[in-house]
Amino acid sequence: MLSVLSRARKSLGRAALAMAALAVAACEPVAMTGGGPAVDRAQPVPVALLVPSGSGQASDEVLARSLQNAARLAVADLGNVRIDLRIYNTAGQPAQAAAMATQAVDDGAKIILGPVFAQEANAAGVAVAPRGVSVLSFSNNTDIAGGNVFVLGPTFQNTADRLSRHAVRQGAGRIMVVHDRTAAGQTGRAAIERGVARAGGTLVATADYEFSQNGIVSATPGIVDRARASNAQALFLTADTAGALPLVTQLLRENGLPEDTARFIGLTRWDIPSATLSLPGVQGGWFALPDPGVYGQYESRYRAAYGEAPHPISGLAYDGIAAVGALVKRGDDLGPRALTQGSGFVGVNGIFRLLSDGGNERGLAVAQIRNNQVVVIDPAPRSFGGAGS
Repeated sequence: MLSVLSRARKSLGRAALAMAALAVAACEPVAMTGGGPAVDRAQPVPVALLVPSGSGQASDEVLARSLQNAARLAVADLGNVRIDLRIYNTAGQPAQAAAMATQAVDDGAKIILGPVFAQEANAAGVAVAPRGVSVLSFSNNTDIAGGNVFVLGPTFQNTADRLSRHAVRQGAGRIMVVHDRTAAGQTGRAAIERGVARAGGTLVATADYEFSQNGIVSATPGIVDRARASNAQALFLTADTAGALPLVTQLLRENGLPEDTARFIGLTRWDIPSATLSLPGVQGGWFALPDPGVYGQYESRYRAAYGEAPHPISGLAYDGIAAVGALVKRGDDLGPRALTQGSGFVGVNGIFRLLSDGGNERGLAVAQIRNNQVVVIDPAPRSFGGAGS
């Protein structure tokens, strides 16, 4: 128990910045109608990639390199479709992201991939909206989505919808939400509530806790009592592996919440870092992840090409190039109407499609942690059943 508490203290500290980032206020998206920039298929199509290089942070340099490598790998896979990939460094700063986006369009870019961080992506989108250029950002913050800005990152709503449907189908439709008392926790709670309603489940209770070790410890007995009183079949948790998840799951079980009658469901990835899989509290829990078979092939190819593992979000750069390549191959422009076509695209994270509100829908697998291992219990779909929204 002491090791879990120690790890949780460190996790809570590391997560503070990430939680705050989700609370970024975004400028009002600029509406775009009609088509986008036309492309000449006889010439390489100029595509800008905005990466966070130049910030002075070693982690940003690693991320920038991995995004560039993934994009180049995707370009090489396009066959007869030719892409003129141009790299622009944003230093992780909104003002520089806006300047680089403007420069990219001045240089002839027909579409912009990136940047990573929400404030950057918002600034870049606002800067180039009057030019009719779309931005496929690597953020997962839907607050900045809309108009000419799309988010490629996995969204809370997409995950909540997928897991809620699975829970209802498996007879665990009486769901209680347990969330951090943070901006991210509130956003996650709202996504879960919508997901449960859409899936035909029943939201039986909601509980929160202060985002601190003492806050979690003091709140846990009450959460367990509420789960029992409401006959919750599943507890849908917003906590992540870098934050409260290790402590929350451990204490809920230690306070008498049985695994066989109240399953844990995670709104975030529970397999990163892999050490999380050995925690007693997460055993039996469900979470969603991209098609592991497809992503595994990408990871192997990336290692072979570059001699290192890809950054976990680098595949979003590959997906962006894949979407552009598919549209160019069909002779479409690169505007919002073409980008949101219902059949979607295929990338290294599986199938995905962009939505008219700037969000995305991804075909996710549902996994369970069993004996410290990830076991896929509901595979990711390979195509979308209906038209996009």
